[in-house]
Amino acid sequence: MSNNGTDLTTGFISSIVAILLFGSNFVPLKKYETGDGMFLQWVLCAAIWLVALVVNLILHCPKFWPFAMVGGCIWATGNIAVVPIIKTIGLGLGILIWGSFNALIGWASSRFGWFGMDAEEVSKPLLNYIGAGLSVVRGCSLAVISGILYGSTFVPIIYIKDHSKRNDSIYAGASQNDLDYVFAHFSGIFLASTVYFLAYCIAMKNNPKLYPKAVLPGFLSGILWAIATCCWFVANHSLSAVVSFPIITAGPGFIAAMWGVFMFKEIQGRQNYLLMILAFCIILAGALCTAFSKI
Repeated sequence: MSNNGTDLTTGFISSIVAILLFGSNFVPLKKYETGDGMFLQWVLCAAIWLVALVVNLILHCPKFWPFAMVGGCIWATGNIAVVPIIKTIGLGLGILIWGSFNALIGWASSRFGWFGMDAEEVSKPLLNYIGAGLSVVRGCSLAVISGILYGSTFVPIIYIKDHSKRNDSIYAGASQNDLDYVFAHFSGIFLASTVYFLAYCIAMKNNPKLYPKAVLPGFLSGILWAIATCCWFVANHSLSAVVSFPIITAGPGFIAAMWGVFMFKEIQGRQNYLLMILAFCIILAGALCTAFSKI
């Protein structure tokens, strides 16, 4: 198989794994009381950082670029709203909405070269536009804000990679392997989440709401998310962000909806089932269009 064929296979397999894990990573937390989520997000981010440490050691500690931490800080900021979203509008709908806006921002910034990045070309632009459009057919306040922040999380890494090809850039010679930035990215997540948690403790006059029973489920959730994100990094490298974003951000909503239907009974009634099936068909069509735009 050619290198291009191998990259495509690796990219799509990584995308599938990421979709399954992103759609399931909040499941361990669903039945546990998590309060306002501030303590939980810190536990989750601690688990994420530990996975990054393991990956970094496996990769023999590639060069650390502090700017890559910015994307992690942005993600942690969006993550603060996750618990209120799940508690108010449900796991399935929440992931569907923020996933849609995540897809829109992430795809557009890569496709059109926003924020100083190089615009990415695909062999079938029309299919790519259709795929991205079909992947974004929803909207709702907190989830929209989270989606916008999530969609910006990879911008610093892509910026470093793009500018590594320019001799006059401070990032000249930086690695083109997305996994080499995992440790810096996840360190940004843990740093920002720690700052937010300390600010929360100060605001609560050193009496934060802690939920011990949510620690192990939260840690498991963080590990699942971290593995999924590592797969996303691989998919970005193999497929390019302009292809991986619409696929990976749209798919988890359907997986989460399946959990909502069969495990948590969040979605009931024939009409709602039909709407969910319609949403799945739109998501699948969008993912297929995006995938074929690369081939």
